Amino acid sequence: MWRQPKNVWTVAFACVIAFMGIGLVDPILKPIADELGASPSQVSLLFTSYMVVMGVSMLVTGWVSSRLGAKRTLMLGLVVIILGAGLAGFMDGVPGIVAFRGVWGLGNALFIATALATITAAARGSVGQAIILYEAALGVGIAAGPLLGGLLGSFSWRFPFFGVSALMMVALAGVALFLPATPPTGHRSSLSAPLRALRHPALLTLGITALLYNFGFFTLLAFTPFPLDLSAHAVGLIFFGWGILLAFTSVVVAPWLQRRVGTRRGILLALLGFAAILVVMAVWTDSKAVLATSVVVAGAFLGINNTLITEAVMKAAPVERPVASAAYSFVRFSGGAAAPWIAGTLGERVSVHLPFYVGAATVLASALLIAVQHRRLAHVDDHVDAHGSRAEAEVLTAADA
Repeated sequence: MWRQPKNVWTVAFACVIAFMGIGLVDPILKPIADELGASPSQVSLLFTSYMVVMGVSMLVTGWVSSRLGAKRTLMLGLVVIILGAGLAGFMDGVPGIVAFRGVWGLGNALFIATALATITAAARGSVGQAIILYEAALGVGIAAGPLLGGLLGSFSWRFPFFGVSALMMVALAGVALFLPATPPTGHRSSLSAPLRALRHPALLTLGITALLYNFGFFTLLAFTPFPLDLSAHAVGLIFFGWGILLAFTSVVVAPWLQRRVGTRRGILLALLGFAAILVVMAVWTDSKAVLATSVVVAGAFLGINNTLITEAVMKAAPVERPVASAAYSFVRFSGGAAAPWIAGTLGERVSVHLPFYVGAATVLASALLIAVQHRRLAHVDDHVDAHGSRAEAEVLTAADA
C-alpha cells in the first residue's frame, strides 16, 4: 500500500494541505478578534463563508470535473485555494477575510471532490488500500491544521493564511509535474442531478441529520476557542489532539463498530455520545480543563459518525454515488454553515453556556431523526452483493469524511 507512484503521493500531500483548512483558523479566531476589534459572531463568519460556499459549490463540482477532467479540476481548485488563502492574509478587516475565506471554500470543493477518485484510480494495490491511504491523508490534514495554525498564529494571525497558500503552491507544482493528463471521460454530469436526488426520502433524511449534527460540530469548532481564552499555540495543541482521535476512530473504530452493531445503530450511538459531550461543555463552560478534555474526546464520536453516515448516504438512494455525495454535502455544509454565527451571537449576547446547550439539542434532534426514520434507513445495513465490492462502497464513504 505504501509503495505508490509519485502522482499518488502528490495528490495525497495536496489532500493533507486541503484538509488543514478545516481547523486551521481555530487557534487564530480570538487573536483576529482581539487585533481587529471584532466580536465572536463576526469572526465566526470565517467558518460560515467557507462552509456555505463549499456546500453550494458541491452542486457544480461534478459538472466541472466531467468537462475539464480530473487533473485540470484539481489544479483549478488548488489555484483558487492559493488565491483565497493568500489574499485573506493581506486583509485588514474581518469582512475581507470572510470574503476570501469563501473563495478558499470554493477551491476546496473543487479539489476534494476530485482528489479521492484520482487516488483510487492511480494507486497500486486494492481499492480498499487506496481508501486507507486517502483516510490517512485526511486524518493528518485535520490534525495538523490546528497545530500549524497555532504555531504560525503565535507570530501573527496572518501567517497561517500565508502558510497554506505557500504549501498549496508546492502541491500545485507537484500535480502539474507528476500527475498524468486526465481527459474527461464518461457522460457529462447534470447540474440538477444532486437536487433531484434529494427527492429520495432516505437521502433527504440523512442530509437533514447531518445538517442538525453540524450545528453541534461547528459550535465546537468555531465557538470553543473563545471561552477557552488560551494562546493560539495552546488552542492548536488541543485541537491537534481532537484531530488525531477523529482520524483514528474514522479509520479503525468506525468499521469495527459497524461490524458489531450495524451502520444505523453506530450512527445513533455516535450522535448520542457527541450530544452528551456538548452537555458537559455547556455545564462546565467556565472550566478550561473540562473544555479542553471535552474537545479531544469529542473527536472520537465525530470520527465514527463521519465515516458511518457518509457510507449510509452512498446506499440511501438509487442514484450514482457521486450524485448522492454532492446532494448530501450540499445540505449538510450550506445548511449547517449558520451554526458558527448563531453560536457566537448567543455566546456574546445571552450566555456563554447557551451555544453548547443549543448544539447538544440539535445533535440530539439528529439522533431522534435517525431513530424515528429507522424503516427508511433499514437498507443501509444491507451487505454489498456478490457483484459489488465492499471496497467500492468504501471509496465513496471516505469522500465526505
